[in-house]
Amino acid sequence: MAIRKITDKIFLVGAIDWDRRLFDELIPLPMGTSYNSYLIKGSMANVLIDTVDPSKADELLENLSHSGIDHLDYIVCQHAEQNHSGSIPYILKKFPGSKVLTNEKCKGLLIEHIGLKDEDLVIVKDDEELNLRDISLKFIFSPWVHWPETMHTYFKEENALFSSDIIGSHMAKYNIFSDMDNETELSAKRYFAEIMLPFRNHIRKHLEKLRNYRIEYILPSHGPVHRGSLKILNLYRRWSSDEVISLVLIPYVSMHDSTEQMVKYLLGSLISRGIDAMPINLAESDIGEFAMRLIDASTVIFAAPTVLAGPHPVVAYSALIMNALRPPTKNIGFIGSFGWGGKTEEVLRSLISNIKYNDVGSVFIKGCLKEEGKTLLENMAKKIIEANHLTKE
Repeated sequence: MAIRKITDKIFLVGAIDWDRRLFDELIPLPMGTSYNSYLIKGSMANVLIDTVDPSKADELLENLSHSGIDHLDYIVCQHAEQNHSGSIPYILKKFPGSKVLTNEKCKGLLIEHIGLKDEDLVIVKDDEELNLRDISLKFIFSPWVHWPETMHTYFKEENALFSSDIIGSHMAKYNIFSDMDNETELSAKRYFAEIMLPFRNHIRKHLEKLRNYRIEYILPSHGPVHRGSLKILNLYRRWSSDEVISLVLIPYVSMHDSTEQMVKYLLGSLISRGIDAMPINLAESDIGEFAMRLIDASTVIFAAPTVLAGPHPVVAYSALIMNALRPPTKNIGFIGSFGWGGKTEEVLRSLISNIKYNDVGSVFIKGCLKEEGKTLLENMAKKIIEANHLTKE
């Protein structure tokens, strides 16, 4: 990856990971990702904002070698997670005498996780400013998006916000700037759902704080740079608002068609009554798609066959993910089929203990769907419609 110019003073020197398909061994990356490291070149000092994943350290070092700088004064570490901080030791070795600027909480994590020494680190406080003649940096603490030590850096002369992880997208894309087309917006929404959704209360507060700044560029740690109208800020305000739409989401797995018959019948009953409903076949969709839909859905109906007296493991996994993400879903229900018995409903309920929800009931049938089961699903559809009506009010 070559050095790419953003402004006369800001250059992207990070790395693109075209082939990575899983993050934290959990999050699907259908479009790869990037590790964004930014070099600020001033008349008096040079500053690096974050580094890259250690697997891409060679690319960062090569870019810095061709950047035209002969010294580096500061490395700003906004977030201690290794895909941002893991290459700091290599940078310190290349530029001896440079110092790592970070906050007190991040300092402890950097010492523990990547072995930095106390003498390498300089501590900054919330709203503290660093003035280096034509580079004025202000550090804005933003804890719990998504670790406890995260912060932003505001570059006053360029009206540029280095946003760390709070705003971003997992995209391997050579185009440096975001055009916020449908593909980019969906990628940003997936990123928000998979990483930021549990922290939306904190995000709302941080976004309000940013209203006090003139921002012409947002430079995230992953994905393309945002400039101009900054549509991404308005999207983030909506996604973190807890507002939902009357969408019924039905994540399901079906082994012998019985559960799928129930899903199709319930879908037909809802759609015929004017309710927007969407199935997600968990056996064929990645968990990121499910997470993304949770941002908007007012209602989730888990549909699971019974396996060894409990829910199909893939549906159980989706319930665990939902419990961890804690989306703004208002209504939850359960349907499924079984062969001879089991505790599918009880197990699924136990897996979403973090979520406060209105119970729209459950329908479990033995074997294939019959007339009695259809009647029960019709009644559930009516209950869902009533619950959605109350949600809108």
